[in-house]
Order: sequence, then C-alpha cells, then structure tokens
Amino acid sequence: MLAKTGVHLRAICTRLTPLRVVLPISRQVLQQQQPQVNAAAPALFVQQTRDYAKGKDRKKEKGAKGKPVKVEINEQQLRELINLDGLNAQMEKSVLQMRDDFIKNLSLRSTSGAIDTLRIKVDGAEHELQQLAQISRKNPKTIVINMIAFPQTIPDVLRAIEKSGMNLNPQQDGTTLFIPIPKVTKEHREHLSKNAKALFIKHRDAIRDIQNAEIRKLKKQTDIAKDDVFAAQTQLTAIADKYIGEADKLLASKQKELLGDA
Repeated sequence: MLAKTGVHLRAICTRLTPLRVVLPISRQVLQQQQPQVNAAAPALFVQQTRDYAKGKDRKKEKGAKGKPVKVEINEQQLRELINLDGLNAQMEKSVLQMRDDFIKNLSLRSTSGAIDTLRIKVDGAEHELQQLAQISRKNPKTIVINMIAFPQTIPDVLRAIEKSGMNLNPQQDGTTLFIPIPKVTKEHREHLSKNAKALFIKHRDAIRDIQNAEIRKLKKQTDIAKDDVFAAQTQLTAIADKYIGEADKLLASKQKELLGDA
C-alpha cells in the first residue's frame, strides 16, 4: 500500500515539475518578443489634447463674474479687412455728440444758449433755432422766442422743444413763444437724469449699428476665411465696447451732476 502511494506521489511531482520551469521561460519569451523602440524614429501617435473645464472649473477660467474677457486689437490685420480709421471716427462722433447733447440740453438751469442751438427739423433738413427765430430773455425766469420770420415752422419748433429733454413748456402768443424756466426741484433733476439715460441709449445703439453694419460687410466677402471673419468680428465688438464704455462714463458723471444735490 505504501509502495503504491509513493509511486503516485512521484508521478504527481513529475507532472508539477515542468510547471515551475515553464513560467520563468514564458516571461523571458514575452520580454524578448517586445518590439525595440528606436529613439530616432518619429513619434507618429503623439498629439496635443486640451482638457475642457467643466462646471465650477469653467467659471474659474472665465475670470471674475461679469468681467469681460480682454480682446487684443490687431490694427494691422483689421486695416487689411476694413476701413478702421473710418470706423473709429464714426463711433467717436457718437460719443462726442452725446456729450454735446448733455451740455446743451441737460443743464440744471436752461439757458438761452442751449435754446439757440436746438436742432429743428423742417422739411427733412435740420436748422438751429437761432437761424429761424430771434431769442431773448424777458426776465431771468422767461425766454422769449420771436418766430415772425418763419411762422410756418412754429409747430416744428414746439415739437423739438418738447423732445429736447429740457423739461420746457412753451406758451404761444401769435408768432411769439414764451418759455418759463423751470425751478430746480428734485423731480426736475430726476427728469433730466432719465433724459440723460435716454440719450445714452440712443448713442449706444448708434455705435452698435456701426459695428453690426461693418460685420455684415465682412460676412458678405467670400474671399476672407471664416476664421479671419470671426477674429475681426470679435475685435470689432471690443472696439465698440470701448466707445460705449466712454459714453457710459459720461452718463455716470452727468447723472451725478444732476442728482448730486437732490
């Protein structure tokens, strides 16, 4: 019985012995079969990838909340695509016109000087009021406008005064207009401040119209690459933002002046 058991054990050991030899040989074979890397060969499969931020990380990339991303203006490239000087001139003109409107039409005390240069639209053409009438002061509280030279323009003058934002209520007596100068009350200050905001919106929209008109021209040009059009569009928006920012500063200063002592 013991002899048979010994035979069985030797048979089992014989079968197990090759297993202990095969494993290390298999590792060596596998190592030998691995391809050799040539240091001089080009890395064909290396490519750059960009990980896009998600959720909260994306917000951090954008910077502070509400802060616009700074856009670099490449004037040389823009000049090859658009009339950059003309664009700047038009946008600057809107800002300067708004400033002049503030000075002429939004003073705390209306003066004959502001009335003198009031623009009157007659038959599609604009004229200053002083070209159509004689303007004087009856007393410190009343402005007198004599329309005897062009009485047919009285309705146009009344309409222009109403839309001027100066809070004036002219009283007509024949061809003469009497304009009481309003007292500087809190309500008057607030009214002028609202008119200042309305003027700002008007000129802001004018700047945007200039920007959008230029972008439409760019998109119609088939000889310009889409990437170049997109880059130019981004820069045009940044230029318009700059002039609107200047106009916004003028508005804040004017509203502070109008409401400061209210």
